[in-house]
Amino acid sequence: MRLMSAEVVPLPVKEPSLAPILNLTATSMNAVNAIILDRMQSEIPLIPALAGHLIAGGGKRMRPMLTLAGAELLGYQGTRHHRLAAAVEFIHTATLLHDDVVDGSETRRGKSAANIIFGNPATVLVGDFLFARAFELMVEDGSLRVLQILSSASAVIAQGEVDQLTAQRKIETSEDRYLEIIGAKTAALFAAASRISAVVAERSKAEERALNDYGRNLGIAFQLVDDAIDYDGSAAEMGKDSGDDFREGKMTLPVILAYARGDTEERRFWEEAIAGFRTEDEDLAHAIELIRRHDCVSATRDRARHFAQRACDALSIFPDGAARRAMIEAAQFAVSRGY
Repeated sequence: MRLMSAEVVPLPVKEPSLAPILNLTATSMNAVNAIILDRMQSEIPLIPALAGHLIAGGGKRMRPMLTLAGAELLGYQGTRHHRLAAAVEFIHTATLLHDDVVDGSETRRGKSAANIIFGNPATVLVGDFLFARAFELMVEDGSLRVLQILSSASAVIAQGEVDQLTAQRKIETSEDRYLEIIGAKTAALFAAASRISAVVAERSKAEERALNDYGRNLGIAFQLVDDAIDYDGSAAEMGKDSGDDFREGKMTLPVILAYARGDTEERRFWEEAIAGFRTEDEDLAHAIELIRRHDCVSATRDRARHFAQRACDALSIFPDGAARRAMIEAAQFAVSRGY
């Protein structure tokens, strides 16, 4: 019997999702959240109020999730990683509080930033409190190796933030310099959060390096996408003021590429804008138009995909399984997301 030909309908391509890694770490994350809630308490009411404003405000919890996912990947059966994941989140939250003061940010995750509600002095001091809580949790863990990894990452993050500050409003900032900055201010904590799971599970140096490489490359990819979204997404999607980076004169990769690809007139615009002389809404609109003209958002996302692939490749030394697949999909999600 002759079969009738039929039109071939392509199957829909599944978009990467955080769901697998969220499901993988859900039980452990509940324990981490309980520790966070407990350790941000203080007899000074302003401290839990301000800390809770940011911690309860959402966020992907990517960094502590990497510690938990790494432990699952390695088959770790204990509970030490719960406190250490909480320490990672406290370090991250402290840096966000300090960043918002430095940048003068008005919104964070779609609502008023803590510094706008509580003032700059209180925001800085509560950030210090959370750093201290993080180090308490590290000391309680008792591992000098873990303490060395997380304390070193904290120093690198601070250095990266200072480096970014010194590069601000400098049009000559190169792509290599930019990658060094985000490698420090963002990727260092991703790397440390992933790496400590191998230390806790008492695994080999090779596995420790692999998880460190996974986290570092994922962190770079994550920041590249954040910087692309600032010139591509809406303020509602970002949960921050659209064009913050532009008005602050930050030389992120979309701007670096647009300046390099622009003609004489366009380069003059960028020089004036980054110097702080073109910061109105119409200037931002023109900046976005130039970035789109030269396809700089797509080019930035392409570089992010490169680093995400390096993150996935780093996991190749581990056997296939639900944990490895979830971590790979998390890296793929990081570069496909629009928020």
